[in-house]
Amino acid sequence: MSEDLRGYDETKLENEIARLESQLAEARRRLNNKRRGGVATPEITDSSSQQSSATASYTTPLTLTPSLTPKIPDPSHHYLLLLSDSALPLGSFAFSSGLESYLAHARSPSSASLLYRPSFASFLPLSLSSYASTTLPFVLAAHRDPVTIATLDDVLDASIICAVGRRASTAQGRALLSIWEKSLAPSSAVSVETRRPLEAFSAAARSSASRKAGEVDVGGNALPPAVSAHLAPLFGAVAQLLGLTLRQTAYVFLFSHAKALVSAAVRASMFGPYQAQRILASGELQVLIADMVEREWDTPVEEAGQSVPVMDLWIGRHEMLYSRIFNS
Repeated sequence: MSEDLRGYDETKLENEIARLESQLAEARRRLNNKRRGGVATPEITDSSSQQSSATASYTTPLTLTPSLTPKIPDPSHHYLLLLSDSALPLGSFAFSSGLESYLAHARSPSSASLLYRPSFASFLPLSLSSYASTTLPFVLAAHRDPVTIATLDDVLDASIICAVGRRASTAQGRALLSIWEKSLAPSSAVSVETRRPLEAFSAAARSSASRKAGEVDVGGNALPPAVSAHLAPLFGAVAQLLGLTLRQTAYVFLFSHAKALVSAAVRASMFGPYQAQRILASGELQVLIADMVEREWDTPVEEAGQSVPVMDLWIGRHEMLYSRIFNS
């Protein structure tokens, strides 16, 4: 009787050992599959191994290891795409930069004849040249030294003659400042010390916005705004904080202007969206932007000025149009 019990116990232990060995083999196989990034699928050979595999799968639930996210070699590439994105809410597509006025003034008010034949191929180089000569030196200067952004903003505000152009510049500049505060600054790795000049500028911009119109000092003189928040110096400072190089910043700044012009031309029915992309992808535009960057690379802000005087006339007379779809 005792021998039968002993034989029964040995058989039970052998079965237990076999079951544990089967579970161990199954666990090792799943571990190897995890390391290879695959999904473990139990291999069923017979009824006993099927029961062992089911028990092992129940006692040790399968968890997939997520694939590792590759490291971004240079975060500035990411911000370069963000700043060049057409979806960046600057409001630039609300302005035609004089294109709508250029089209409207082509026709003589006293007759049906054309004073000149409007052509986007003629307007684009003129607009880019004007935009580069008046604003690009401020972009470059702010990128080289973001601490001087308030001074650069004041100099640019004093140098803009056209009120319509000033309004467009400050509207887009304040939009970029809001984007920096609400979106870019919280998600970037810029240190507190580095972003301090822009934070001080932002505080000055808020105080200017809250100042009442016609407010005067103790001597009765009208108080000017602390800062105007023009787009050009703000763009240079923000791009520098996000790690863009000086040449990348200059190119993206002018390319964004070209995209806004092309978008305005599409909405003005000058051509369609496919032709618009053809213009943006053309080598002529790339060469034109590169030439403008080289021309203004060493231009000090004291020498920045209008290179196409008629552009101020087109932009300034935009408010006199009987009907218009753009703000400038």
